[in-house]
Parts: sequence; structure tokens; C-alpha cells
Amino acid sequence: MKLQNRSVVITGSGSGIGRACAIEFAKAGASVVVADIDLPAAEETVRLILAGNGTAFACQADVSNPVSVAALVGKTIQSYSKIDVLVNNAAIQVNKTIEDPTFEEWNAQMAVNVGGVFLCSKLFLPYLKISRGNIVSMSSVNGYFVEPSCAGYCATKAAIIGITKAMAIDHGHEGIRVNCICPGYIDAGLAEGYFQSQPNPLQARIDAGKLHALWRIGKPEEVAQVAIFLASDDASFVTGSAYVVDGGFGSGLPPK
Repeated sequence: MKLQNRSVVITGSGSGIGRACAIEFAKAGASVVVADIDLPAAEETVRLILAGNGTAFACQADVSNPVSVAALVGKTIQSYSKIDVLVNNAAIQVNKTIEDPTFEEWNAQMAVNVGGVFLCSKLFLPYLKISRGNIVSMSSVNGYFVEPSCAGYCATKAAIIGITKAMAIDHGHEGIRVNCICPGYIDAGLAEGYFQSQPNPLQARIDAGKLHALWRIGKPEEVAQVAIFLASDDASFVTGSAYVVDGGFGSGLPPK
């Protein structure tokens, strides 16, 4: 198995892409820390992993809070003695134009989506230096392509691409690889929240599928497999990259 004897922390893994990553990483042999602000959701992910004979434990964590992230680091090291892979996945999405969010909504989105990558990377880095491990963060195609009514979200996902490249340059000489993934519409999590915020959620879902060359939205497991590749030795010469996993987003055309 590609990740045998590796310990992996995945934030926001109580649902969506994060949950799929946790399950697939465990199948690949990793010992997983399922971190989420929603502890019952994290515990359900762990239940699913244990049912498949994987190794995992749940930890409540608010990635925007340095005290909470420090506690996550402590529990990880206490349980697994090391950290090999950090997957920065936790995120929130406010579906509003730049005029409409409150200051609290704007700041919360920045604190979780960008601040969470900063805090988790900063506090786990001393241990990643020891293991010569790597970081995989979830950006989005919205880091490149802007869509209506998600100004703040697009800003945070573009920032993650920049942070990824900066960390790759700063820590490559220490043997640490840093990459990010830019999914298109995925059948889970934040995308579902976006669909439900639209006047006609079903039509929004259909329309989203048509934006992709593959004529469908993606599955969270398809993103998880790319994360496993980036975390594994198969990607030993890959760093500072933003892997687009979007089914040809933006190039979808009606079938002939």
C-alpha cells in the first residue's frame, strides 16, 4: 500500500472531500487523524474507516484557532509519534458578492480557508521536517476562474495556490514537498451548499455538470486519489504544483 506506516492529518474530514480523503488514505495504509470542528461528524468518518479495518481517531479542531491547532498537533504526536502528511482541507464558503457579506462572514472565511492553512502548516512543520513529509492543501478551480456570488471564497482559494508555491520554495531544501489540488464541482460538501443556495438547486446542479468537458460533476473519491498520489513517493519530484482535478471545467459543450 502506498501510504503504509505513514501518519496523516486531514482537516475538515468530517464530510465531503475531506471524509473521502480520510477513507481512501486509510485504505492506502495510512494511520489517519480525522480532524473537524464537528466532532460527531469526525467520529462517523472514523467509524467508516474502522469498519474497513483502517486505523484512525477523531479530533475536534478549529483550524482558525491557534490553541485548537496546537492541541491537534499534540494529540497527533501523542498517538502516532510523528506526522508524515498534512492535508489542509477545512473550508467554508459564503455565497455572496463583495458588497453583501458582513465583516464577520468575510473574516471567518479568511480565517478558516487561508488562516487554517497557515496555522496548521506552521505548527506541524517542525514535525514534518523530522519525517521529511509533505503538505497537500485543497484549493479550487475558483483560484483561477471566478464565478458569480463567491468573491471571498475565490480570493481564499487563489491565496492557497500562492501559499503552496511559497512554502514549496521555502522548505524544499528541508525535504518537504508542498502541493495543492484545485477541484471543479464535486458531488459533496461545499458544492452542495452552493447548489442549495441557488433559486433552483436541481437546475443549478445540472448546469454545473454541463460546465465540465466530461459532462458531469466529480466524485470526492476522485479528488482523494490525486491527494494520495501527491502524498506518496510516486510524487517524489512534485512540489509547488497546483493540480487541477476538474473534469475539464470551463470547456464543457453540449454533446453532439
